[in-house]
Amino acid sequence: MARLLPITNASIKEAAELLCTGELVSLPTETVYGLGANALDDTAVAKIFTAKNRPSFNPLIVHVPDIATAKRYAAFNNLAERVAEAFWPGPLSIVLPRTNDCALSKLVSAGLKTVAIRIPALPQARRLFEVSDLPIAAPSANKSNRLSPTEAQHVANSFGDEVSLVLDGGPCTVGLESTVLDLSTAIPTLLRAGGTSLDALENVIGRALAYAETDDHTPKSPGMLSRHYAPQTPLRMNATRAERDEVLLGFGPINGRRNLSPSGDLTEAAANFFRFLHELDALNCAGIAVEQIPKEGLGYAINDRLSRATHTSKINFR
Repeated sequence: MARLLPITNASIKEAAELLCTGELVSLPTETVYGLGANALDDTAVAKIFTAKNRPSFNPLIVHVPDIATAKRYAAFNNLAERVAEAFWPGPLSIVLPRTNDCALSKLVSAGLKTVAIRIPALPQARRLFEVSDLPIAAPSANKSNRLSPTEAQHVANSFGDEVSLVLDGGPCTVGLESTVLDLSTAIPTLLRAGGTSLDALENVIGRALAYAETDDHTPKSPGMLSRHYAPQTPLRMNATRAERDEVLLGFGPINGRRNLSPSGDLTEAAANFFRFLHELDALNCAGIAVEQIPKEGLGYAINDRLSRATHTSKINFR
């Protein structure tokens, strides 16, 4: 079983040393727990794909402590500068062209000429990047296509001793993966809905976003595969009640075994989403029925996760 250590100066130092020697370390962020590796090291990055059983054509997000570091690896245009200033640190990943002298492993980009990059809001995560003095490739710390981890124990349950160390920062406050925005072309395009709302992005950009289609062959970012984020237990969305031997995950006035937010708060629902799905999945029931979630604000991202977990049609964002 992986070692779980609370985040302290000593555990951050140990994690940084492991990353510098090419080992995998799981770290908390405000979104979900990440499976981190030195993004400059082909062998270390390859360990991520092996541990997750992740297809090599699915790119990774690179995490850095500040915009100056991000600019070493990604070519920023004026719009990207404006968006980064507005939303970083925070739950937004931006896809940009790799710089001409980009030292990142080509594996993080899955052979593409772009890179997805982010500055997390959690100060302890940024501190780890500073101490290690490395850009860190860090997809969600779960087996490919399975539920994302929002607690350290979720990571330990998934990987056992495949991960050298899990830094325990407590439950993730956002609870959904980052929004991924493609600014590598003239048309700002949403690649994945997530912890930064579409309305907030469009307000800063000054125009409506384009929306990328599901891509099971050459995705430009994580979260674009048609099948993703799934529990072991069959899942049914837009339910009003549980069928025989199912459990209901409620929202608002509709109660169930768990309720994402009795008050109908989508921010609270997002923070609880994966944690409650992990709990219900562990019951080994016949199915999990999920109450209808409004398609607004963070509800778009929740519905996106549900649609991919159930392998149903994509969510219409507008």
